[in-house]
Amino acid sequence: MSTNIVLCGVGCQGTVLASKLVASAAMDKGFDVKSAETIGMAQKGGSVMSHLRIGNDALTPMIGSGEADLIIGFEPSETVRMLPFLKKGGAIITSDRAVMPVTAALKGSSYKGTDMTDYLRSLSGTGKLVIVDTESAVREVGSSKAMNMILLGAASRAGLLGDITHEDIIEAMKRKVKPQFVEMNIRALEYVRL
Repeated sequence: MSTNIVLCGVGCQGTVLASKLVASAAMDKGFDVKSAETIGMAQKGGSVMSHLRIGNDALTPMIGSGEADLIIGFEPSETVRMLPFLKKGGAIITSDRAVMPVTAALKGSSYKGTDMTDYLRSLSGTGKLVIVDTESAVREVGSSKAMNMILLGAASRAGLLGDITHEDIIEAMKRKVKPQFVEMNIRALEYVRL
């Protein structure tokens, strides 16, 4: 049986790296992995989405509507936008930190993301929901670029990555991340305790 994960955010949040770490950890354990990324205007602020299917019965990379076991959302409105992919009883790990879309900034909008996290809290039929205060987390970890690892750590600690453990993610990270950033990224993975 496959584990289907949608990772989503905006450009420069590390969505693709997080997806690649989970895929690498899964392949190291002998699982078939299918993945696909949609990278829009990813230079900064554009939508980024990664579909990740882990398991020997995963035949295609794309996750269909209502098939995702887990959404890991690095930005609240992107998380809400991906909800059609979530299966009934599926889990959500998301940041509460909003990134204002370029179009909203140009119009002078005041998007803070609280409407999106309030909406996620109001949903029925959703399994586990973890909303991480990533503003405080990145401050404590010491890098704003560590948010992807903070959320990935929350998912692995909650046991939401199928047969991929927290330790598997750490091992994949040691191989895939530049050595000077490994220690900080391990701190980020260890930040959320569920």
